[in-house]
This record gives sequence, structure tokens and C-alpha cells, in this order.
Amino acid sequence: MNAAELAGFLRTRRARVQPMDVGLEEIGRRQTCGLRREEVAGRAGVSLDYYTRLEQGRRLRPSRQVVVALARALKLSDDECNYMLGLVGEVPLPTPSTPKVHAGALRLLDQLDDIPAMVLNSRYDILAWNRMATALVGDLERIPEGERNTLRWLFSGPAREVSPHDHAQLGRSCVADLRTTGLYPEDPGVRQLVHELSQESAEFAALWASHEIGINRTMTKRMVHPLAGFLELNCELLAIPESSQRLMFYTATPGTATHRALRSLRETVEESFNC
Repeated sequence: MNAAELAGFLRTRRARVQPMDVGLEEIGRRQTCGLRREEVAGRAGVSLDYYTRLEQGRRLRPSRQVVVALARALKLSDDECNYMLGLVGEVPLPTPSTPKVHAGALRLLDQLDDIPAMVLNSRYDILAWNRMATALVGDLERIPEGERNTLRWLFSGPAREVSPHDHAQLGRSCVADLRTTGLYPEDPGVRQLVHELSQESAEFAALWASHEIGINRTMTKRMVHPLAGFLELNCELLAIPESSQRLMFYTATPGTATHRALRSLRETVEESFNC
């Protein structure tokens, strides 16, 4: 824990907040720039002595709950709250999920004209995709919006893009990733998905009950494509800044049969687009 940095951060942020910003009346002349220590302590639900020792740089290591309460009392942004959490060794606040696709991700999809790519949210809903993704997994536009979810396909649907060999490993890593986001149970969408899949799939229910955690960053997927045949793909997931969404794209090792097959799929996509 960086007690000195936390102390300085609290002092500067307290000086920045004016009484009227938090609904306090300014009665008489105030010698304190910003809020008084007792006002911050009262708003955060901690004792004045405890808060004073934090500003003095004592190594108290406040809990996550206390840090979040202080952030609210000082009207901090999420970035500032996460900074304080990092100073005391706590993980940052989870980014709320949103149905709107990040504009930068949409621009990137347009640039990736030779790589199958799609945008997923924290629930593994497919929000956007490029033409190469359509060539690889099929016409997603024909699938109802509420059913474009890769976890549903994996545990309660055909999941035709995943070979049986990879199913168990992929299911385990995806469920661990879903729990690691920190959005369960607060996010109603994630909570609903967990409830439904637990009812529909004994495999998902068992994996969820194991409480494993881990972030999906890269994996291997094997599939048999109706035109390209057997494919062994490298699947990468990249976090989209300031969003709970991720970009998922598929690549193949240069010189392999899969790499040549992807090039053939691209040519097929270009021909159909130009017709």
C-alpha cells in the first residue's frame, strides 16, 4: 500500500470539493479550502480520527468498502476511485456493460477486411461483426438479436464452430472469464444469463459453482467449415478501452493450410460483394 500517495491524493481531492457541491450550506467564513475533514468523514461513514490518520499517511490500509465510500464523499470519478483502489491493493471497479458498440471498435472492424472479427460484450453477446466473420460462422444477421450469444451456443446450442475436442476447455475458460468481470450479480443482464444457462445446462451449472476465475485472452479453436474444411484458428480477445466490450478476432499461422483457407474465404467474400 502506498500510504503517502493516498494521503496526498485525499488532501488534494478534499480541497477541490466545495460545500455547495455536496449540499452543505456555507455559514460564515470558512478557513478550510474545500471540505473539512469531519465533513468528508461524516459523508463516508468513518470516524474523524480514522480519516485524519489516512490523510496523515498512516499505514491503515482501508478496505474496499471504505475506499468506495470516500470516493463518493469526495465526488470522485470512476478513474479516480480506481486509482485509490490500486493504491490500497484492491482491484478496480468493473466497467458497466452497455449495448452501444464502441465507435473505435466499429472503425477497426472495417479495417480488418482479411480477418474474421466481432465485438462481444461482457455477456458474450455478439454486438457487431465484419464480412469475414460472416464467411466463417454464417450470417449472424439472420439470428435474432437475443440469441447472438456465444455462451448460449456453447452450452445450450449447436456451437458448430467449436470442435468436441475443444468444448470442455473452452467452456471452462469462458465461464471463469464471465465470473472474473465482476459484473455478477449487479449487472442484470449477466445475472439473467447465468440463471438461464444454469437451468438449461448442467455443465454450465457445475462450472459456475466451481467459482474459478481467469481472463480469456487467447485460445485455439478448431472447426470444420462447410467450404474451407478443417480450420485451426488462433482466437484473440482484446479489451476495448473505457468499455466492457472486447474485440475477438481469428488468425492462422502463416504458411499453414488454415492460413491458405482463410485467404480463399476472403476471395469468396470479395467475389460475392462485387457481384
